[in-house]
Amino acid sequence: MKRLMTAALALSLLGGTASMAQPYGQDNHNNRGGYDQHHGNGNAYGHNQGQHRWARGERLPANYYHDRSHYVDYRSHHLRRPPRGYQWVQADDGNYAMVALTSGLIATIIASSR
Repeated sequence: MKRLMTAALALSLLGGTASMAQPYGQDNHNNRGGYDQHHGNGNAYGHNQGQHRWARGERLPANYYHDRSHYVDYRSHHLRRPPRGYQWVQADDGNYAMVALTSGLIATIIASSR
């Protein structure tokens, strides 16, 4: 009887850990750039088909805030001075974005007048 109870306890402990395992294939990764068969816009491989409309709170790609060629002199463009750790950058669509240099998060967007 003691062996039966020990075996039942061991099986229940092993079964409990398996039931708490993470579901397979649901790792919450956003797989961008792969084959996209759900959107009928001719964008079969995830390539950018136009200019992106950036919004506050989004993350800019690293080449915008790591490459100094996108930096903008805020004085000459009549923008307010960015706080420490932020920089004004100009996106491909001509809009100005104040970006956190460490994370790339957009704090402010200003539409260009061109």
